[in-house]
Amino acid sequence: MTQTRTRLERGRSALGPALALVHTGRAPTRAVLTAELGVTRATAGAVAAELEALGLIQVDSRPLGAAGAQGRPSHRLSIAPHGPVALAAQVHADGFRAALVGLGGRTVATAPGCMTVPADPAHVIDAVVEAGAQLLRETGRRCVGAGLAVPSAVAEPEGTALNPLHVAWPAGAPVRELFNRSLAAAGIRGEDGGPVTGFAGNDVNLAALAEHRHGAGGGAQHLLCVATGHRGVGGALVLDGRLHTGSAGLALEVGHLTVNPEGPPCHCGSRGCLDIEADPLAFLTAAGRDPGPEVSLLQQARDLLREEYATEPSVRAATGQLIDRLGLGLAGLVNILNPDRIILGGLHRELLEADPERLRAVVAERSLWGRSGGVPILPCTLDHNSLVGAAELAWQPVLDDPLAALGVG
Repeated sequence: MTQTRTRLERGRSALGPALALVHTGRAPTRAVLTAELGVTRATAGAVAAELEALGLIQVDSRPLGAAGAQGRPSHRLSIAPHGPVALAAQVHADGFRAALVGLGGRTVATAPGCMTVPADPAHVIDAVVEAGAQLLRETGRRCVGAGLAVPSAVAEPEGTALNPLHVAWPAGAPVRELFNRSLAAAGIRGEDGGPVTGFAGNDVNLAALAEHRHGAGGGAQHLLCVATGHRGVGGALVLDGRLHTGSAGLALEVGHLTVNPEGPPCHCGSRGCLDIEADPLAFLTAAGRDPGPEVSLLQQARDLLREEYATEPSVRAATGQLIDRLGLGLAGLVNILNPDRIILGGLHRELLEADPERLRAVVAERSLWGRSGGVPILPCTLDHNSLVGAAELAWQPVLDDPLAALGVG
């Protein structure tokens, strides 16, 4: 026992890196963990045992290889199936969604809510937090923190929504402060018995973070994510595993690239921006369809594309128009950023899947780097990736220092 504790003391600084490796699927066994951390097998074993004692991972010593395989089988490492969760919340133009997300980006439970988003952000933030609190009560899970995704750039360090163009909030709405106030009022407590800490970020930034850690962006060094959700177009860049947010959290406002100089006026004051040329409303309009109030614009656009693309010429024409606009914007971003991978989310994922060669051809034709070899363009793979990314904000303190974040001495 003394030797084990001594090894753990030497490996305390490795707890966070070890948890991050298991969290992102890069250490499926103790042997891989040992190699990745650069420690002895005994120290890696002590670190894994401590993370298991904290209720964060599961260590399975059953043989991994086939019967008769040479060598001693390594212990398998996985996320504890009933471990703690982060409360993830997202506000979008058509309402909100709450979720509980565990380590590994695994969604435990979700609760959608449709509402007209009011001009006072506190009302919808209160509603999504209460939905999350109800999920916690129903599941009985421990909560390590909370994250909120919003359809706006979030200025740092203030935590304010700078340009919430597609919801009625005033510019500079203090969303992080409101989120923390609502979490405290809902009685959501952390490991130390006090209110959990809430974080806030832009929805596409958080989608990119989630996809890089758990989805289509895994392994990319310079990952560009472009997506359209319920309204507008957003972008994000992940460099060497970290979000590039600029000096104040406002980088990659790609929705305001001009892709049609003669196009309609944009909310930002320009004309023909990607934001209004390549979102669900633009698709429905180009296809000659009047959107109804029954379901979200995103769902209406997806349904139209899936059900009528093969048979309706106006839908195919609208698809081609949006692909060309999107491809022009992506080509400009490729020329500036030189990413090694592009991932597309929301309706853009469906556009890519409808005609992948057309989109890739537009990007290659219009970009220097595209012509010199091409940039992989892939669909996002995670359901509710902005929610998973919001949870990543809450999990980050645990990944940095599990003992301190969980209140363990």
